[in-house]
Amino acid sequence: MDQFKGQPRLPKFAVPNRYDIRLKPDLIACRFSGSVSVNLDIVTATNFIVLNAAELSVTNDSVSFTNRDSSKVFKPSKVELFEDDEILVLEFSEQIPTGLGVLSIQFEGTLNDRMKGFYRSTYEHNGEKKNMAVTQFEPADARRCFPCWDEPACKATFKITLDVPSDLVALSNMPIAEEKIDNNLKTVAYQESPIMSTYLVAVVVGLFDYVEDHTPDGIKVRVYCQVGKANQGKFALDVAVKTLGIYKDYFDTPYTLPKLDMIAIPDFAAGAMENYGLVTYRETALLYDDQHSAAANKQRVAVVVAHELAHQWFGNLVTMEWWTHLWLNEGFATWVSYLAADGLFPDWKIWSQFLHECTDGLKLDGLAESHPIEVEINHAREIDEIFDAISYRKGASVIRMLQSYLGAQIFQRSLASYIKRHACSNAKTEDLWAALEEGSGEPVNKLMTSWTKQQGYPVVSVKLNNQNLEFDQSQFLSSGAQGEGHWIIPITLCFGSYDVRKNFLLQTKSETRDIKELLGSQVDGDKSANSWIKLNVDQAGFYRVKYDELLTAKLRYAVEKRLLSPSDRFGILDDSYALSMAGKESLTSLINLMGAYREEDDYTVLSNLITISHKVQRIAADAVPDLLEYFKLFFFKVFQYSAERLGWDPKPGESHDDALLRGEILTSLAQFGHDLTLDEASKRFQAFLEDRNTPLLPPDLRRAVYVAVMKRASKSNRSGYESLLKVYRETDLSQEKTRILGSLASSSDPELILEVLNFMLSSEVRSQDAVFGLSVNWEGRDVAWAWLKEHWEHIAKTYGSGFLVTRFVSAVVSPFASLEKAKEVEEFFASHPMPSIARTLKQSLERVHINANWVQNVQNEKSLADTVKELAYRNY
Repeated sequence: MDQFKGQPRLPKFAVPNRYDIRLKPDLIACRFSGSVSVNLDIVTATNFIVLNAAELSVTNDSVSFTNRDSSKVFKPSKVELFEDDEILVLEFSEQIPTGLGVLSIQFEGTLNDRMKGFYRSTYEHNGEKKNMAVTQFEPADARRCFPCWDEPACKATFKITLDVPSDLVALSNMPIAEEKIDNNLKTVAYQESPIMSTYLVAVVVGLFDYVEDHTPDGIKVRVYCQVGKANQGKFALDVAVKTLGIYKDYFDTPYTLPKLDMIAIPDFAAGAMENYGLVTYRETALLYDDQHSAAANKQRVAVVVAHELAHQWFGNLVTMEWWTHLWLNEGFATWVSYLAADGLFPDWKIWSQFLHECTDGLKLDGLAESHPIEVEINHAREIDEIFDAISYRKGASVIRMLQSYLGAQIFQRSLASYIKRHACSNAKTEDLWAALEEGSGEPVNKLMTSWTKQQGYPVVSVKLNNQNLEFDQSQFLSSGAQGEGHWIIPITLCFGSYDVRKNFLLQTKSETRDIKELLGSQVDGDKSANSWIKLNVDQAGFYRVKYDELLTAKLRYAVEKRLLSPSDRFGILDDSYALSMAGKESLTSLINLMGAYREEDDYTVLSNLITISHKVQRIAADAVPDLLEYFKLFFFKVFQYSAERLGWDPKPGESHDDALLRGEILTSLAQFGHDLTLDEASKRFQAFLEDRNTPLLPPDLRRAVYVAVMKRASKSNRSGYESLLKVYRETDLSQEKTRILGSLASSSDPELILEVLNFMLSSEVRSQDAVFGLSVNWEGRDVAWAWLKEHWEHIAKTYGSGFLVTRFVSAVVSPFASLEKAKEVEEFFASHPMPSIARTLKQSLERVHINANWVQNVQNEKSLADTVKELAYRNY
């Protein structure tokens, strides 16, 4: 039996093609029992059958294999479950011949509280606390519910039957085929599913309300939620019905199941999960309340629903062959969710916000401890850590880059043919490239391999030398270190106007192009000396650009005079920030550029400017604390124009972007300690405490006001803190609860921060939500680290088997900026090892080193003090 231990994949001598599963959950004892019969094709005569199982108690006497041809029953001589490898090994004294047969197993398990496998979630009904039973199987946890071949390539059909209390709603992937009630128990049998992977099987049992609609071609769509919240499902229902239509046209393939259920689960680790026909969500990602949800909540619901429904084609109908190709699922669903949201809500200008996805990918991929898009997976334990910004956001960004290069129509046609070719089957990255290559005639495989098989991305340096443009590529690393990579880069550039543009592939390390030769008759010789040059037009490419001093100055002028598109203004700022962090550009140069954005009015650009301002403030606090007040004054000046333009009160008919921006600008001013903002927030909060429906505090302003309240709260002045906790305890809206949790750590008092952190681990906070309270102020870093060490055992036990534990590590460790602290963190985790955080820990420590280097570089800048003082007092 030992030969099967330590293997990344199951042996291939038995292939499942149908499961008949029966489950009986006990919601009071939090246990379940079940049986499974698996139709197998034995492709190699064998004395062993090896499948996945974990945390299950298998009834040895119940295990048998029946050969279909001879009806002979084989009983195993030995049954062993290897928990480390999560495999169940059945040894037979007599060899099982090739051919078809049925494997039968009975088992029992626990409805755990770890939000994976078959687990319990709690809710209140009529004041009574109750349990519901929920499944979450991706990536590799179906094995915690029933023994199975728990690999994406082992697709089969599923016939599911549930024995549940007769007063409860019981849902699975397919519609109900038959229901029998026997007193307090009912047996619900579902139609057999189409062929699919185990990670997409789903079961939910509990008390629910629902709203319902149908698509024009008759698919029944429902949104289920806790009793009394049905109205909050209407927005998501409308998005889902319309999105199914958008995808049917885009993929040229209809949705393949007779129904689609979407359900809000109170305890849910991820944002949502695309189970075939039964999509599960956190409440915050599915429910929308007209009275109490912000514009940001509405957008999140639309984008998450669009993301999950994209998976019904990209992931469920066509499934990655192995987790190495996870990015095919997640990168694509991320990209196409923006396409759907843009189709539904064109006034949101959602594609400009896609730049945030791109930036998140660039940030993680700028680390030496990043990983390629296609990453080797050797154990189920490693899979959780790659559900990250590389698989989702870099994946989405390189798809967008490729679509931009090939053209939208060719890209869509090729995708439709890929879906048709691999429907009800599995695919690898190369299969997608082959379809796109066939449809476009372009060497897609050669072009894209450098983006998916090697980690990192390039920075393209560009210099203007007489009439020549000199291009040079090298790997960008946030540490400033020299990288190794080499890419085929789709270069796009504009010269003084969006009418004068050129595209070409940079395939070598460096290249020189004559401007007139490159742009031909488009260039007017007299004007060329004063013209700006912008590479990576509209940020369609996944790379950074470093300009020489002359080109940088011209671009700063073009930003100030609003000659560039919002996407290009975003890109220039983001690249400058990254180059400053890496020591390739001075902080002085970065803040000079930031000053050019003082009249910026685009939401996405300003949102990034806000993020960068806070990071610069943290670095300044460590590097040049005596200049901190000047930095704050400068940031007040930068945001003053927008703050005054928007004011505090929403305007009739204003854009979605302005509603988003008002909240972010005011939150930022509160975090910087802007007194006028804090005063106004305090007044509005008092009005809100007296009347929860006051027009003075609409949902879009609440986060800003809650942050402001906490900014002035301390151990000795805690009335604001206590009032926020009261609001938290009274509301049953998850979005309001997470809004408050995300604001509580904004205090500057370390003692109160400690109290807040302890509250996050209390029974009043669902374990999925504790991570919202970890973003402490600069002043609270040491307290948060001491707290993490003290509570590590509890955190590891509660979260250790899922991806949420990685959030604790990155949130608490990454903000530090000293090598001594990095050493201390390293030593602590060396004596408290946990394999599932290994990658995250390395990345967090690398960020600490990057911060420390940046601090040192800033301390060596001679002209910084004069520049920041001048900018702080300049009259614009």
